Amino acid sequence: MDSLKLLAHPIRLRIVHAMGGGRLLTTAQLCARIPEASKATVYRHIDLLVSGGILEVAEEHRVRGAVERHYRLRQDRAVIGAEVVRALTPEDHRQAFATAMTALLAEFNAYLDRGKADPVADQVGYRQHALWLSPAELAELISELRAAIVPRLANSPGPERAQYLLSPIHFPVEAPQ
Repeated sequence: MDSLKLLAHPIRLRIVHAMGGGRLLTTAQLCARIPEASKATVYRHIDLLVSGGILEVAEEHRVRGAVERHYRLRQDRAVIGAEVVRALTPEDHRQAFATAMTALLAEFNAYLDRGKADPVADQVGYRQHALWLSPAELAELISELRAAIVPRLANSPGPERAQYLLSPIHFPVEAPQ
C-alpha cells in the first residue's frame, strides 16, 4: 500500500501524529491515545503502518509472557511525495482533505474530553485569515512557515513540552482578478 493510502485514514493519521518527535509507543499507549477506536482497530492500523514501512518496531520486551513492542515513526516514509500529489484527482483531494479534517476534529475532541483541558492556558487557536497573495507571496509565506516549523519537528518529548497539532491549511477562495 502506498503512503497516500496508508496516511489517508483518520486513525492511521492520528497514530502518526502520536508518534511524532521520536517517541517510542506501545500499542496499549496508542489505544489510550485513541480511546474511541477499539483495540482491534488500533492493532490493525498499526500492522498496516508497519507493513507499509511508516512504523517500525524499535524495541521488544517480554511482559507477563507476551511480547510488548515499542514502535517508532519513520518520518522519511510518513510523507506523500510531490509527484503523488500532482497525480491526484479533485476527488482524491476532497477525500484527503476530509480525512485530515476528520483526524483534526477527533484530536480536538479528545483534547476537550480530557478532564483538565484549558484552551486559554494551552493557547489553543483556530483562527482563519483571508489573505490576498500573489503566487510569489504565497511561496514566500510557505517558505517562512517551513523555516519556523521544520526545526521544531525534531523536538523530543520533555517535562516542559506538550505535543501540539499544528495544521496550516491554505487554498484560494477565489480566482485572481
